[in-house]
Amino acid sequence: MRICLVTAFPPSTQRINEYGLHLAIQAREQHAQLVVLADQIEPRQPELDGFDVRRCWTFNSLATPFRILSAARQLKPDVVWFNLVYSTFGDQPLAAFLGLCTPLLLRLGGFRTHVTLHHLMENVELRHADIRFPGLYLKAGSLATRVLLKAHKVSVLLEPYRGALMERYGTSNINVRRHGILGARAEPPNFSQRQAEFRVLAFGKFGRYKRLEVMLDAWPEVRKQVPKAKLVIAGQDHPNRAGYMAGLAKQHQHDPSIEFLGYLPEEKIAEVFRRCNVAVLPYSSSGGPSGVAHQAVQFGLPLVGSTIGDIVNVCTEEGLAIDYFRTDDAADLAEKIMALARDPERERRMAEQNYAAALAMTMPKIVEQYLDDFREYNSHGPAAAVTDVSRAPLEPYAALPEDKKAAA
Repeated sequence: MRICLVTAFPPSTQRINEYGLHLAIQAREQHAQLVVLADQIEPRQPELDGFDVRRCWTFNSLATPFRILSAARQLKPDVVWFNLVYSTFGDQPLAAFLGLCTPLLLRLGGFRTHVTLHHLMENVELRHADIRFPGLYLKAGSLATRVLLKAHKVSVLLEPYRGALMERYGTSNINVRRHGILGARAEPPNFSQRQAEFRVLAFGKFGRYKRLEVMLDAWPEVRKQVPKAKLVIAGQDHPNRAGYMAGLAKQHQHDPSIEFLGYLPEEKIAEVFRRCNVAVLPYSSSGGPSGVAHQAVQFGLPLVGSTIGDIVNVCTEEGLAIDYFRTDDAADLAEKIMALARDPERERRMAEQNYAAALAMTMPKIVEQYLDDFREYNSHGPAAAVTDVSRAPLEPYAALPEDKKAAA
């Protein structure tokens, strides 16, 4: 089976590139014939070893749908698999919208199409997005969702997403696939590496709905009550918030208890997570199931997170151990961190619970479910092009056997 995976892909740093990398790693490990249709980057850099990468589209280019279609026609895959958020193809409205039309364009061209959609436009709080005309933006987002749902199949990462899409758009070509940890295996927590200091980790792309001010405001009280506490901040700016991390690092450069590590290459991530005691999710609004939460549980870290819908849903559905703080409430966040620091036995129980949860959702298991789905899908023969998208029903997509549904 030949698959084209459309995704941002390292060394690109565009949205969900890391997730695209781990999908590709596990598809390759499971012997799929995979070609990555990735975003172009400037200046050009060497590609990662072992992957067939065709950099055929450009962020914010209006030509993106047609360039991906041209690449697919050359490669003739059995399935074209899209790894998407709404801003994958651009942060300019027209380029972003046209990019999201690509799965439909390829379906019209006779290709099987599958979309993994990481969040829903309806869940995004536009007060964090600098949108001048939020009503118009939401209408455009609703139209983009309708277009995405014209793919043969759409996978979402939370059960409430599936219910919301079915109720609002009246479609049934949706299933739920877990986000999964970003690795082939979970790593049991090594508590011997976590004893010298109580290390609190904040990791991600910060500046928009993920912001560090609440964490930094909470920190003086944490330090007063937990003298050996250390705050480790790693990651980079959100693409629309250039300079955010550097500005905060400068403000706090004289505080030895706060360490700004900057961008972490893939090979450095494990070392940082292993040495931390807890991961904090200082989010102000929903942005999809947190990739950082899944990286944290991969290494057996307890979580402290704000009380927002996507975090609550993913932790509930996946059985993750988390202490919630009131969103944007620094005093409550400080109290939750201090309570965990004072109770090593509870920290250990939470760590072990998250490690156990991670074992059930390793990336090989997640990708195996997709590949099984694609094989079942292709057993029905060639895809039929839809000539009138506004009226034609979606082509049937084979249901998974009951045992695979349970596993999903």
